[in-house]
Order: sequence, then structure tokens, then C-alpha cells
Amino acid sequence: MNWYLKVVKEHYADFNGRARREEYWMFTLFNAIISIVISVVFAGIGIALESPLLAGLSYIYTLAVLVPSLAVLVRRLHDTGKSGWFILIGLIPLIGAIWLLVILCTDSVSGANKWGENPKGIGNNASINEIGRE
Repeated sequence: MNWYLKVVKEHYADFNGRARREEYWMFTLFNAIISIVISVVFAGIGIALESPLLAGLSYIYTLAVLVPSLAVLVRRLHDTGKSGWFILIGLIPLIGAIWLLVILCTDSVSGANKWGENPKGIGNNASINEIGRE
């Protein structure tokens, strides 16, 4: 949950720098869990109260996390040595989404690149951030 909060609070609209695989995938996991819970709960309450407006509250959450989701995705692409514009590769039907998934699952470029130091601390003098310190 700390990774999710870090992205939402500290790096809400930060498209600069790099994001580790763990940061990206933990944010994505918790974002998916929260989205599903909100959708099920509000849709169930909306059906029980016969108010379709409550089901729309999940869209508010989706809009609220759209910018941090894009920001962490761009920072993850930076970590693999790709430009943030590489997100558009996902627009190619089927192949683009698979290619983007493979890139998101690959390891970081060791050492510094033009978007900053390696957040893992491999190939530079930085140390790995411990979740307990954050």
C-alpha cells in the first residue's frame, strides 16, 4: 500500500524521473483492487437504492487516478530507457499491448540514463529505498 500512496501523494503528476518495476506493479495492483471494490460496492448500493447515479462514483475515482497512473507509467518507461511517448505503442492493435507489457516487465537500465539515476541503486552509488523509511 505504501507504493500506491507514494505515487498518489508524492508523485501525483510527476512525469520526470524513473519508477522501478515494483513501484509500477504495486501501484497497478492496488489501483485495480480499489477500482473493483469501489465498482462492486457502489454498483450494489446503487442497485439496492435504485439509484444509477451511485454506480457513477467509480468513474470519479477513475478520473482521480488517471494522472498518477499515466505518470507512473511514463516513469516506468523512462526506467527501461524508453521515452514517455512510447506509451503510444499500445495503440497498435494486439501487438502494441503485448509489446508494452513486455517492456513494463523488463528490468531497469543499469546505471544512470537521461531521466536520472537508477532507483534500484545498481550501477551507481545510491542505496535502495526501504519501504519502512518512506
